[in-house]
Amino acid sequence: MMLIELVTQIFLRIWNTIQAYFFSQSSSKQPIPLSVNYHLTRACNYRYKFCFHTALTNDRLPLDEAKRGLHLLYKAGTKKINFSGGEPFLIDQGTYVGELIRFAKEECQMATSIVSNGSLIFEKWFETYSKYLDILAISCDSFDDECNRQAGRTNGHATHSQISHVRRVRDLCYKYNVIFKINSVIHKLNYQEDMTSAIEELEPVRWKVFQCLLIEGENMGGEKDLRDARELVISDEQFGEFSQKHKHLKCFVPESNLAMRNSYLILDENMRFLDCTKGRKDPSPSILDVGVEAALDRSGFDEKMFFERGGQYKWTKDPVDLNDW
Repeated sequence: MMLIELVTQIFLRIWNTIQAYFFSQSSSKQPIPLSVNYHLTRACNYRYKFCFHTALTNDRLPLDEAKRGLHLLYKAGTKKINFSGGEPFLIDQGTYVGELIRFAKEECQMATSIVSNGSLIFEKWFETYSKYLDILAISCDSFDDECNRQAGRTNGHATHSQISHVRRVRDLCYKYNVIFKINSVIHKLNYQEDMTSAIEELEPVRWKVFQCLLIEGENMGGEKDLRDARELVISDEQFGEFSQKHKHLKCFVPESNLAMRNSYLILDENMRFLDCTKGRKDPSPSILDVGVEAALDRSGFDEKMFFERGGQYKWTKDPVDLNDW
């Protein structure tokens, strides 16, 4: 039995070396992964109909392996790490993502951010981990609770109010000196809504607005898709209509399907870069197996679009930011 395990380990090491060699062969200059989005889990307590990163698995890395991956990113030049899901606070009541932002901040000197629906975040978490967190983005697509429930931005309870979570977490961010951000997906049910007064009241530093996006294998109603967002998709003209209505807001940052699809470096729950250039998510080998450089070559990342959409901005709450060079 021990011999079989030894042979297996040797084989895996040889195979990883072969992958690292062949995946690293690229004729083009490779970008530095300045900002990386790590979707550490696909599990979620909400039922978004338009979700494009669905609960296809319940995998998550052991904490030490996730930290090893963060250190590899740091060595490769990553300056900002964003933790997303799924819902990051589902794991160990938020201590898992809390320990990762602590490691990223203390050991890797990275700017840190989290995207969450806010429903599982409480003050006790802020008391322990807020000092390591720069930005907290809360997802809210409408300031009409019924619209949120119809689109699945809900835990399933008839009286669930996403807006109340947004306000509660906003207050905690202000109290604990964490930059507050709002993310909204614009779709068929909300593109005509005027959200100006609500955004002015909440005063996020940044309001990221995404056009509802279809991804094969995730939300297109296919045999293996867990969601079907086809009825929620809006046209470029309808997204433009929404953007025109809100462009006067200083915090407003719109992202069309074109701007969004390939301009993010996305790591899945196994730390594989996801290439969305073909309208689906094709995974690279894990950075834990082949290293960042080799995996990055199969990420499909559009660095030019990353900068054009304003992907580099003030990433930290420090007076002197990482990007103030």
